[in-house]
Amino acid sequence: MSEKLDIKSLTLQELTEYFLSIGEKKFRAAQTYQWLHQKLVTDFDSCTNLSEGLRNKLKEQCELTALTPVRVQTSQIDGTQKYLFELADHNVIESVRMIYHHGDSVCISSQVGCKMGCRFCASTLDGCVRSLTPSEMLDQIYRIQTISGNRVSNVVIMGSGEPMDNFDNVCKFLELISSEKGLNISARNITVSTCGLVPKIRELADKKLQINLAISLHAPNDEIRKSMMPIANTYSIEEIMDACRYYFDQTGRRLTFEYSLVQGVNDSEECAVQLSHLLKGMNALVNLIPVNPIKEREYRQSERSAIVAFKNKLEKYGINVTIRREMGRDIDGACGQLRKSYIDSEEGRE
Repeated sequence: MSEKLDIKSLTLQELTEYFLSIGEKKFRAAQTYQWLHQKLVTDFDSCTNLSEGLRNKLKEQCELTALTPVRVQTSQIDGTQKYLFELADHNVIESVRMIYHHGDSVCISSQVGCKMGCRFCASTLDGCVRSLTPSEMLDQIYRIQTISGNRVSNVVIMGSGEPMDNFDNVCKFLELISSEKGLNISARNITVSTCGLVPKIRELADKKLQINLAISLHAPNDEIRKSMMPIANTYSIEEIMDACRYYFDQTGRRLTFEYSLVQGVNDSEECAVQLSHLLKGMNALVNLIPVNPIKEREYRQSERSAIVAFKNKLEKYGINVTIRREMGRDIDGACGQLRKSYIDSEEGRE
């Protein structure tokens, strides 16, 4: 039996070519694309302006990705919602909906698990099972928008997985989510995060997209970074900075550097000074993140006074800096925590 076509991962042009190949009119492809990417249907029978014959043909030949919500946790502190979704192969992934005054922001996963091994992250504890398809990335947003009833205005690919390790599927996802015929989320409202796969940063830069790039830096020098992030053994901070400058030259988009503050590891005044020198002259924003403690790791969150002192030192050197608002701390807030706790539970083992 031949593998079914992942219809939700097709661009409108690809969908049109498919419809023509099965003897259907071009306009039927546009209608179907609207059902999939604007009306967010989860089955072909809901596409009521398509003939029964065409719907049956699609059911026979195509797979329609629709994630199943397994668990939804809502923070009593700030309303942040964490979703655990089951995929067709019974793997689970997590996504987060954050509510801001400027609209809803959704953080999605790009892989089932992660193989990058960052010491402060729960996503990587069980390794990487597989990469997600474009449709599986899209449907995290589609399900959350459907369940919440609110339009998603911002997307961050910063959940489980390393987006640059799933490069082609992530690029296809970016094309689909920003399509005028779909949800039409502005590229400027989309952020891709990476721990620093240098060749892929350069490849992304060459596409000249208007998306935002966030670098999970977390250390001001290679020595500390190697103790926190195995990727630092492959690419030096200097190589990452060169790639970031290239990204800015190609796109004109300001870079964000994510910096998780870990008590006694990377939160000293000397670290702040080194980071300031590293970023001097770059169009950059540092996002300081009070690290979310996870029980499998020994890292502890920096004291509030140390976080503020670190921020003040960066600002003294002219670096733009924010302290990320802690969201969802009471609902397995750290990346990968909800998935990990579910897998370890009796329900997950079943």
